[in-house]
Amino acid sequence: MLPDTNSIQLTEPGRRAPAEPLPKHLSEVLRGGDFHQALRLAIEHRGLSLARLRAHLQHRGIHIGQSTLSYWQRGIRHPEVPKALPAVRALEAVLQLPPDTLVVLIGPRTTRGRDHQMPISFTELQPGNLGSTTDRLLAELGAYPSTARYNADLEQLSAHDMITFDAEHRQASMETRLVTRARRTGPDRYVMVYTGDPECRIEETELRAGEGCRLGRMRRHAGEETLVVELLFDRKLAQGDVHVFSFEVRDGTGSASPGYYRVLRDQCANYLLQLFFAEGSLPVRCVRQFRTRGDALPVESEELLCSTGGVCSGWFQQCGPGLAGMAVEWQ
Repeated sequence: MLPDTNSIQLTEPGRRAPAEPLPKHLSEVLRGGDFHQALRLAIEHRGLSLARLRAHLQHRGIHIGQSTLSYWQRGIRHPEVPKALPAVRALEAVLQLPPDTLVVLIGPRTTRGRDHQMPISFTELQPGNLGSTTDRLLAELGAYPSTARYNADLEQLSAHDMITFDAEHRQASMETRLVTRARRTGPDRYVMVYTGDPECRIEETELRAGEGCRLGRMRRHAGEETLVVELLFDRKLAQGDVHVFSFEVRDGTGSASPGYYRVLRDQCANYLLQLFFAEGSLPVRCVRQFRTRGDALPVESEELLCSTGGVCSGWFQQCGPGLAGMAVEWQ
């Protein structure tokens, strides 16, 4: 039996529900935006969870994993042409979009002119290249995506991320320690963005400040997967000052995690990523990767082994700009 359909009218496979006006922002993205952003906005507009969306696709004879839908809407992966065309056309029908509006956005990745961001838990964000939810939350803090006014005065010297997974393969906690240096006199805070795993309950996510900072303003909205927080220092840094600070996010509300990536705006001298897995719940594969942008093929790719204690460590040196992290596959 299919889940409750609430805000979407089911039709017979191959037929579309009656068209209705689309929101202006969704229409604009469909006319020339990025596929992952258009898909995410369309899903949000229809009020569907990924589980319900997957059920509607199965009703139309399209069998696709919930994790794949999550990867598509968040930019981790891109539908491959022509293999994915039936699924994309089915998405248009289920989401009640005009024919070919999503199809024209998937095109060959080599011809796409705009960068795609991969979902990550912590990020040095690229201004003006974010999803609509993140844009809105940043704007609420006054850190507008169209400018480089946030974090731009801090050079990242070193980063250490420690990600803990529970027995259900969810990201249970994430601890980060950053070493930064002030490019000029004045910075007194760091804006952090956390994007949870698919189906996470962001309203239950807990953030704790560690050494060198305290919590400032925080923005999140129930039903979304993104949290934006100010981490306040105890002073304004002078040019050249080195500042070390740490923080922790506790979540554990999402579905099985696809892995973890950090976006590096500039070159970072040292980045250590460590994944800690629950006993008896090890992944079948961990791949250390570096990409110049979210939709690009990895320029570095290395399969890593977990230690006997269930820890997998990925080391990056003199890397960036780009995305550094580890993809995880579960049995």
